[in-house]
Amino acid sequence: MPSPAASPAPVNAPATRLAAAETQVLEGAITLGLGALDRLAADPDARAQLDRTDEVRMLALLVECRLARGDMSEAMDLGDELSALRAEPDQSVLSVALAHYAQGEIAAALGDPELAATHYLAAGRAIQDGPGSAESIQPPWRAGKALVLVRANRAREASVRATEHHAAAVRDGSPYVVAHALRVLAATQAGAQRVDLLREARALLEPVHAERLAAQIDADLAGLLMLTPTPEAVAEAVQLLRRTEIYAGQQELWPLQGRVRRMLDRLGEAPLRVTSEALALLTVTERRVAGLAATGLTNRQIAEELLVSIKAVEWHLSRTYRKLGISSRSGLTPIFGIPA
Repeated sequence: MPSPAASPAPVNAPATRLAAAETQVLEGAITLGLGALDRLAADPDARAQLDRTDEVRMLALLVECRLARGDMSEAMDLGDELSALRAEPDQSVLSVALAHYAQGEIAAALGDPELAATHYLAAGRAIQDGPGSAESIQPPWRAGKALVLVRANRAREASVRATEHHAAAVRDGSPYVVAHALRVLAATQAGAQRVDLLREARALLEPVHAERLAAQIDADLAGLLMLTPTPEAVAEAVQLLRRTEIYAGQQELWPLQGRVRRMLDRLGEAPLRVTSEALALLTVTERRVAGLAATGLTNRQIAEELLVSIKAVEWHLSRTYRKLGISSRSGLTPIFGIPA
């Protein structure tokens, strides 16, 4: 007789929460995913219910999010946690590979290609020594190794690794995994083929919700279009960069946004100011006053809420308008995300 189907895990079970956060990260909702992962990591009871592989996966996802935001200090602290977990006995093959890959990403971000390559190869050895698993759940160690080799000007070796990664991705069949592999392959090639590979990757993502990977591919493609500055190529590059700039700003992905803005500057395009940057200009009190004003409260109501004078409210709002470049409280509504 067939065994009865296992009951689904409760919605609030730590493993379920981790899976949901991982999906958000893959889809490019970094703010939501990072928030969910931070809450899970800070909950000792929930964390104790994760098996060791899931705990390592959680930390590796946190590293990915922190690096995407340029939070190097936090990423390095997470790397220390991963080192400690990796040193524990009886770790699964996948947990060892995930830990090494995440540490490789940290080393690459710190500009240490030799250490990064060591971790990527260790991740690969762990996977190859294990029982085997789908490419879509493995850390992309070949891709990491290929990109490190590109930065080290070892183009031939980089191309070999990228080609291996692409072949494994095609066998897996996941559009996300194949698109990622095409992006890496493009980074190791020369000439017009790079544009074709990136366009192929972007087309694969059209039916897939993967905003961050799509934005990274758009930025890569824009950079190549800028090398052949025909009016059509420049117009397409600006369109791609603006789209990426908005996404990166919304998700507070400062390294990606900085790269995009440097390219826009080369094209003579001024940067857009995003909401998070605008709010960063305000003091804590100014944000509180402006946030209440954005909901429709009058100056008197705000003063009563915060136990300050009406004059103080007017002064804070005046300073806020000047900092944000708006002329009245109606301009606060879109900045604070209040429906009109």
